[in-house]
Amino acid sequence: MESITIRRRLMLGAALAAPWIGGRASAQGVTLRAADIHPDGYPTIEGVKYMGKLIEERTGGRIRTQMFHSRQLGDEKDTLEQTRFGVIDITRVNTAPLNNLVPETLVAGLPFLFRDTAHMQKVMDGPIGEDIGKGTLPHGLVTLCYYDAGARSFYTRGRPARTPDEMKGLKIRVQQSDMWVAMMRAFGANATPLPYGEVYSALQTGVVDGAENNFPSYLTARHFEVAKQYARTEHSLTPEIVAMSKRSFDRIAKPDQEIIRQAAKESVPHMRTLWVKMEEDARKQVEAGGATVVEADKPAFAKLIQPVYDQFVRDAKLKALVDRIRAA
Repeated sequence: MESITIRRRLMLGAALAAPWIGGRASAQGVTLRAADIHPDGYPTIEGVKYMGKLIEERTGGRIRTQMFHSRQLGDEKDTLEQTRFGVIDITRVNTAPLNNLVPETLVAGLPFLFRDTAHMQKVMDGPIGEDIGKGTLPHGLVTLCYYDAGARSFYTRGRPARTPDEMKGLKIRVQQSDMWVAMMRAFGANATPLPYGEVYSALQTGVVDGAENNFPSYLTARHFEVAKQYARTEHSLTPEIVAMSKRSFDRIAKPDQEIIRQAAKESVPHMRTLWVKMEEDARKQVEAGGATVVEADKPAFAKLIQPVYDQFVRDAKLKALVDRIRAA
């Protein structure tokens, strides 16, 4: 059933990509199709829309963007594959679905690596972020910029997961990444990788005991309705990647490529402004909706992460990348 669904999405994507067939975009213009799992109005959606507005203005309308939000073209794993093969032009995904393809992206999601949001932004907006982004090129993706995804924390159906002892034995939904599975193991939980769109029903039916995400996603996915205990572990400040299909990018004239890159960079502060406001509003709304937000014992969780680093940061290149981030 899953393979049929993916084939259907690929067929839809191919139909959407029809204006590209035959080579370079025509002088009459082209529409870039962008995909995201979040609902319309979410900061990542608005960030890409703003990028598209700048591109349209600066190309005199020759290049436009069309946003497909709310998982219309599939979950992040689906849209990532479609973008790699050029049937979607732009996608916004978390770094986790890229971990098995691009080891450098795994580093950005390591637990308790970034000191705070300002540190993460400085790292990802600078040379280190550029170096991580270069790793996507051999896999058919051009990294345009990085968006914020806030601090990820645990929310559960029963008791709050304030300490590793309270996490022990819980089935926690994680992103489809080996590193995230290992992280839950280090914390004493049982990891259950699931696509984002399946999390609500899994929480509702007890397939999982909890999940982890930021306040805006906790709100917009309505997970606070079925997992009312939110413990602020803030174990990860994983950034998001806005990437363009290399096939699509290569069909565009070099001056327009530069316009796209610059518009993407300028969309970042716009997205971050919206993000800060939404984080504040989302916390208020989930608490008003019956969720309980508690502080977690962050040092207790941080003490347990070394096995994750030992397993996934083994070669000299990745170790050097971690050292550069810590020193930034």
